[in-house]
Amino acid sequence: MQQLSTNVKELHMANNSIFGPISSFMCQKKNRKNQLMVLDVSNNLLTGALPHCWKYWQSLTHLDLGSNDISGRIPYSIGSLVALQSLHLQNNRISGDIPSSLKKCSNLSLIDIGENPLSVAIPPWIGEMTSLTILRLSSNGFKGHIPLQICQLSSLIVLDLANNRLWGHIPNCLKNISAMTIPTPRLEAQSPYFILYRGTYVENLKFVPKGVELEYEENLGFVKIIDLSSNNLSGPIPSEISVLSKLCFLNLSRNQLIGKIPEKIGIMKKLESIDLSQNHLSGTQLQTFDALSYIGNPQLCGNPLPRNCIIREESQNRTSIGKTEEDSNNYNFYIGMGVGFAVGFWAICGVLFFNWNWRHAYFRFLDDMKDWVYVTTVLNVNWLLEKLRSCHL
Repeated sequence: MQQLSTNVKELHMANNSIFGPISSFMCQKKNRKNQLMVLDVSNNLLTGALPHCWKYWQSLTHLDLGSNDISGRIPYSIGSLVALQSLHLQNNRISGDIPSSLKKCSNLSLIDIGENPLSVAIPPWIGEMTSLTILRLSSNGFKGHIPLQICQLSSLIVLDLANNRLWGHIPNCLKNISAMTIPTPRLEAQSPYFILYRGTYVENLKFVPKGVELEYEENLGFVKIIDLSSNNLSGPIPSEISVLSKLCFLNLSRNQLIGKIPEKIGIMKKLESIDLSQNHLSGTQLQTFDALSYIGNPQLCGNPLPRNCIIREESQNRTSIGKTEEDSNNYNFYIGMGVGFAVGFWAICGVLFFNWNWRHAYFRFLDDMKDWVYVTTVLNVNWLLEKLRSCHL
């Protein structure tokens, strides 16, 4: 890449085959400041680490280095880009953590660092970046809990944390993201957060809200998405999520969620797509969406799923398949009789074993009973024989 004039304000070189280290271009002639506002060199073959000379590019408002082969860490000096509004570093080989200096970029509205091997925890300080409208951190290997501080991002319209290693519960405080509770005015959706000054630069992002990759450009300001799929999240779906009445896409699939689907989700009129598949949910599903939204939850029932809730309730009232209530009562009777015999037997034997006087008296009683039975039997037999002899005479 050739040396750039200081008067250039926009540089669009996306979708080419530009190769070489990114630093050799960014760090030329450090003794001067540049007026560049837009730098888009995405979808190229750039290599090497991100440079440390960002202080010479403080006019940048939109930086797109996505889909290259950039490696290494995000340098702390990136916090020098105080005018930055959008940052695209997706689909590279960037590792390490997200530097806290990024907080200095107070105008930052869009962060896309998806598809990088970061493998760290999502930093709690991200909740201090109150201008954030779009946060895309999918497919990074992020681990740990979803920080509650994310709920402080009241302007957020896109929260994409899919395909990471996050665990724990879905925060109830997501209801505090007020931008998902109110309609987006048309003028606001076309503000500089999405389209640069004078409409010369258009932001774009790719999502997979319905199982198909979709690209959003001019309409990016109108889409409202929460995607927490393909993690290890557990616990119930918080009913508070229904407060986000303007949410368009909700994807919680491929987690470990349990419990029933909150009924109030069914009254979210703006919800175009919901994916709760491959979890451990139970009860009745919402009939508003197709069966693919619930597949992989064997305890769910009702239309459009093939499992009938009425049949399931009847089967729960039965003791077991193929057995009647009478069979169950007989089974319980025999179980009770066996337990009673064992308790009674050991109660008597235990007393006789530990109490000598009782044991002696008991066996003496048995001897007396034996003698009485013997004498009575002999007398009765002799009496019977005498009667038989007298009859023959």
